[in-house]
Amino acid sequence: MVVGMVLLAAFVVAGLAAPWIAPYNPASIDLEHRLESPSLHHWAGTDELGRDTFSRLIWGARLSLAVSVSVVTVSLLLGLTIGGFAGYNAGWIDTALTTFAMNTFLALPGILLAIAFAAFLGSGFTNLVLALAIGGWAGYARLVRAQVMAVRSLDYVDAARALGAGGLRIFLRHILPNIVQPVLVQASIGMAGVILAEATLSFLGLGIPAPAPSWGGMLNDARLHLFDSPHLVLFPAAAVACSVLGFNLLGDGLRDRLDPRTRLTIGI
Repeated sequence: MVVGMVLLAAFVVAGLAAPWIAPYNPASIDLEHRLESPSLHHWAGTDELGRDTFSRLIWGARLSLAVSVSVVTVSLLLGLTIGGFAGYNAGWIDTALTTFAMNTFLALPGILLAIAFAAFLGSGFTNLVLALAIGGWAGYARLVRAQVMAVRSLDYVDAARALGAGGLRIFLRHILPNIVQPVLVQASIGMAGVILAEATLSFLGLGIPAPAPSWGGMLNDARLHLFDSPHLVLFPAAAVACSVLGFNLLGDGLRDRLDPRTRLTIGI
């Protein structure tokens, strides 16, 4: 978990402080210094247009952070709303939402849904977030539904219902605080998936349009220079791998620390 937190701290700092720590303008073209290898002036070399790769990596972290936070927020809100409504009400409402909504989206690969919606909606930050959220909300809804169904019949929920509390109040005050732990773990791991999906869509040309620096777009641009300038591939690929690894390690660490059964097993 410590390694994951260190990787994520570097990722978040790079994303939030990109305007101040990036040594060059990520969109500044300098054809006289194109395809340079890493040096003291350009720590990660330059691309085919002479743009500083290190600066573009830092600004790419900012873009990936914004996309991942936005997608997970939208997906989580949809999942809490639909999954909570289905799990709390049960009956035909649960059957309709689970069978015709959640299972339909879960039956299709999320990345294919994202590609289809991104191609239909077009490129751009908002469309990219919507495309990824449409393909990712069902997993959160399924988890929330299962957690709500396990909690809704407990004694403290029955007591609140007997005292006249409404359904929304019961869900927000009594159910939601007791299901937030697995949801946080899922959201942390989901951030890793969003970063990878955003890089995939940008690599396919369906993400943020140029000249905005994107790790997937940088990998796409570097395909033609894989052998003569391998640093153009290695640095963005390492950035994607480290950020995804960081979120996965954080999710595993949160699961181990928040799950009482796991804590007893490993002796935390």
